[in-house]
Amino acid sequence: MKLVEVALALAIATAPFGASAQESVRADEQIILKQVQTDKRAVYARTLQLTDSESRAFWPIYDEYEVAAKKVDDKFLALVDEFAQKYATMTDADAAQMLKTKMALEQERMALKQKYTKKIAKAVPATKALRYAQVETRIENMIRRDVYSLIPLAQ
Repeated sequence: MKLVEVALALAIATAPFGASAQESVRADEQIILKQVQTDKRAVYARTLQLTDSESRAFWPIYDEYEVAAKKVDDKFLALVDEFAQKYATMTDADAAQMLKTKMALEQERMALKQKYTKKIAKAVPATKALRYAQVETRIENMIRRDVYSLIPLAQ
């Protein structure tokens, strides 16, 4: 699946440990995130096989979700950038704050996912809503696995 390759590229871009071109990495992150969003949309279109009326109901909710999810993703990328900057000199206070932020982002992501999955479940048949939730979870897990596997553990 092309999405896995994009996720891997995202992981590499978000792990600038020792890199000096932070602005270039930030630009690359945005390009990669845009590609992930495009690929996700194609996966959902192919997997859900929505009728015209279902499409009119589904896509605006999906687009709204992606805008909200991007805000959470941006916070996560900022956290990864902060981790990269402080990696070699991280204090316990830094680590405690990063852990707090990480946990808050995970809660925010889950709340967002639940909110929009409920909206989708009202807009399309239950089978397609369940299929959406399954695909979203699979994509999210693949991206997380690839991203987190390239971020070194705190020292």
